[in-house]
Amino acid sequence: MPRPRCDQTPAWGALQEAFADAGHAFDLRTAFAQDPQRFESFSQDAPHVFADLSKNLLDAATERLLFDLARQCELLQHRDAMFAGQAINATEQRAVMHWLLRYPAAGQHQQAHSDINSVATELTQVHATLAAMLAYAETVRADAAITDVVNIGIGGSDLGPQMAVLALDEFVTPGKRFHFVSNVDGHELAAVLRRVQPHSTLFLIASKTFTTTETMTNAASAKRWFEAQGGTDVARHFCALTTNVAAAQAFGVRTTFGFWDWVGGRYSMWSAIGLPIAIAIGAQGFRDLLAGAFEMDQHFCSAPLEQNLPVRLGLLDVWYRNFHGFTSRSIAPYHSALRRLPAYLQQLEMESNGKRVDMAGQALPYDTAPVLWGEPGTNGQHAYFQMLHQGTEVVPVEFVAVKTPRHTLAGHHNKLLANGVAQAQALMVGQIDAGGHRHFPGNRPSTFLLLNELTPTSLGALIALQEHRVFVSGAIWGINSFDQWGVELGKVLAKGIEAALGGAEATGLDGSTRGLLQRLAT
Repeated sequence: MPRPRCDQTPAWGALQEAFADAGHAFDLRTAFAQDPQRFESFSQDAPHVFADLSKNLLDAATERLLFDLARQCELLQHRDAMFAGQAINATEQRAVMHWLLRYPAAGQHQQAHSDINSVATELTQVHATLAAMLAYAETVRADAAITDVVNIGIGGSDLGPQMAVLALDEFVTPGKRFHFVSNVDGHELAAVLRRVQPHSTLFLIASKTFTTTETMTNAASAKRWFEAQGGTDVARHFCALTTNVAAAQAFGVRTTFGFWDWVGGRYSMWSAIGLPIAIAIGAQGFRDLLAGAFEMDQHFCSAPLEQNLPVRLGLLDVWYRNFHGFTSRSIAPYHSALRRLPAYLQQLEMESNGKRVDMAGQALPYDTAPVLWGEPGTNGQHAYFQMLHQGTEVVPVEFVAVKTPRHTLAGHHNKLLANGVAQAQALMVGQIDAGGHRHFPGNRPSTFLLLNELTPTSLGALIALQEHRVFVSGAIWGINSFDQWGVELGKVLAKGIEAALGGAEATGLDGSTRGLLQRLAT
């Protein structure tokens, strides 16, 4: 039986009534004045992440209705189906098991749930591949002749590894530089090739099918450059992260690491796609990353709804999108090493939940994924925070901060943290100015996520938290969060347009496309 869709549950109607009654006029300043314990009630610890939810437009009664909505939409059953290896990706008839990539090997941990035995074969394969990949990573780390690692991939084969390597820069092995090439725009690859030498560079080609247009175009150009510069040992200097071993071997690659069709691209940094992370921070560092994510998986699977942080965040996203009508969320990491986190979360959320039909293919009468955007603090304060404070549209902000720095430069970190906390305070309290220009309306919501330190373990927990949060909101909306058909149409049309740019005759084009092609050809 299909799960009940959110708008067809009693809780949905109750939430509409609650919003119409008082929710639309909720004032955070009044809420704090009336409840001295609000911070304690709306904050919690989860594995390696502390979350302050108290500055959100939410009271206990509304959150209880949201928990009712989760139960009536059978969120927990859907979660358990994912962790049992069922094919919850219905449009592709696939299981969704990125969580298995960080599950400990048999005998290393007490079973998290009884269904792990149903995927015992897959778990064995995961750990065999992990061991081989980490052994290769250690070989590369020990090879002083390799000074540069160039990862060629796109989407999840780029955003996850790039985000993590930058985030964990303090843990990166000395003597190695890491480069990431994703765009088919040749300027990006050319800029990297100007900085490396063929005899000291390892190229990682990350493509599940070994057919991704952008990745294979860049890989072919890198190989031509390598050979033109005198490189002779393709097998030593190229490695493939793919399931298409035959195509990789035809390319000249002899070292390959695969993964499975139950690993979506945006969930793949835990798999062999994470090889650049493993080379950067080492086998133990990569295992720590997996361990942090596993701890968050355990929390998601076992914590009651009322203290389940992914559930609370996902339900808050539904409350804001469908009742308050907020169209976007800004991510503000107050740590420069997390500068690619907003881009990573953009794909995670918008590719997962940017859907207009439910699981049955029926058009939805309500909105789904918000637009995610952001930059690191304090840079964002001098760019778009003007709009956050005084613009006409309310944008919830998610601050991410780290308590303890890993540098020793005096004074910097307290200034950074002070700015993050102050921005959250200013968004809430506002400022009265009769003249108008210095008036801050306040009552603008934010969430504050705090890590004690930025380590492989805490980063793993943070990313798994975000994955499960997206799962929760997608489950409530009744959509398939694990396909991405919207990526395909433009790719198909691009093939015909590329042929036309090369001189082939193009027919059936609209006037704008035809005009642009003519302009480009002259």
